[in-house]
Amino acid sequence: MNMSVTTGKVRTLSHHRWLISISARITDIFATLIAGYISYLFFFGNLNVTDNYSFGIIVGAILVAAIIPNFGVYRTWRGRILSPLLFKLMMGYLIVGLLCTSLLYLTGLAEKFSRLWLVIWFFIAFTNSVIVRGLAYPVINYFRLTGRNRRQVVLIGDAHSCATAASHLNAEPTAGFDIGEIYLVGQDAMSELSTINLSWKDYAPEKIVDISSDEVWICLPLSRGNQVKEIIANLGLTAANIRFMPDMRDIRLINHDICNVASLYLLNMSCTPISGSARWLKAFEDRFVSGVILLMMSPVMLALAIGVKLSSPGPIFYRQERVSWNGKSFNMLKFRSMPVNSEQAGIQWGGAHKKINTKFGSFIRRTSLDELPQFINVLLGDMSIVGPRPERTIFVEQFKHEIPGYMQKHLMKAGITGWAQVNGWRGDTNLEKRIECDLWYIENWSLVLDIQIIILTLFKGFVNKNAC
Repeated sequence: MNMSVTTGKVRTLSHHRWLISISARITDIFATLIAGYISYLFFFGNLNVTDNYSFGIIVGAILVAAIIPNFGVYRTWRGRILSPLLFKLMMGYLIVGLLCTSLLYLTGLAEKFSRLWLVIWFFIAFTNSVIVRGLAYPVINYFRLTGRNRRQVVLIGDAHSCATAASHLNAEPTAGFDIGEIYLVGQDAMSELSTINLSWKDYAPEKIVDISSDEVWICLPLSRGNQVKEIIANLGLTAANIRFMPDMRDIRLINHDICNVASLYLLNMSCTPISGSARWLKAFEDRFVSGVILLMMSPVMLALAIGVKLSSPGPIFYRQERVSWNGKSFNMLKFRSMPVNSEQAGIQWGGAHKKINTKFGSFIRRTSLDELPQFINVLLGDMSIVGPRPERTIFVEQFKHEIPGYMQKHLMKAGITGWAQVNGWRGDTNLEKRIECDLWYIENWSLVLDIQIIILTLFKGFVNKNAC
């Protein structure tokens, strides 16, 4: 896997991406405001908007500005399929609409607003945003494909890294980059460039002094940092943007990015996606969903508690110390399915089929009903609705030395359900596969993905052959 780090001119492509991102955000805010008035005209037949509706439209626009960015719709979509963007945008407006509805009921203002108007409002807002993008993206791509707003790139590095960069740029012409010259540092694996019909020159300091291209990309592994420093020094007379694309294909990266902390540029290698507004959004999702489920399922949980109490002597809840976010431990709650002191002989990982359960306990384990008290853990902030399943402390200490990347699953709060569980990796299944699923989830986390996993859990996450 590769990343680019920019040095040199201040005005870079990321600057243009920032302007496009800001323009898109402003467009969506205005799309929401305009849609509010259009829907009022459509529903009431005039534009004499009352104070209540004017205030509601402004609140909706503020929520769009706060919520929609968390769906990743303002990232660069150059050369990528746009249907996922439209789906994310639709889910964003849906969440904002549901949030507005919830706020109306919580504040007692529900009777002062038409729910049908609310539906029409956000449908038009979504449509406006789609129309603007539908007009903008083809125009931007057309200009790039016809040779406008393009940049010429000179690649300097080893054959493998240069071939990787070149093949990606050739595959995405709408990205707006054209490959100029390629200078190879060393003679290793030059055949990789031959396979994609690219010519190259041997690198020498005097050959790059007067480079006049728009971009220079240094494509070398992190281990050759001294060479990178020398090349940058030799490029001191060029006004081109200089980017470093470190070859990190052998390193597991999670939410990799560039950040600035205390005026220091840091390369994020493995970081939690739950920070800033995403942390607030995830917390709201957890508290809201867990509160609703606990309220709805309280009669069922009361019946299960009585069943546990009558089926065998002992407490209703079974508490286990598990590990969650940042490696912190907490007591995870379950309805007790085993007799008291059933683990007196020692704790063993797996072997669920061999564990002694009560008759009632076997039923609630097969149906995953024993997991319902974990919504209390979510409400307390110990867990999330969706996330990697937590493991017991004693096994975390063992697995972190045996399974590569195991501790990276703790970059997010532990969850009641997760990507591994809805894909069948639960119970006594392959632990390495489960970790792969957990890390994929952390790398690709979004509110849309959480909703997808929750829906999949409803259909195939409860009754499972591995849930014993």
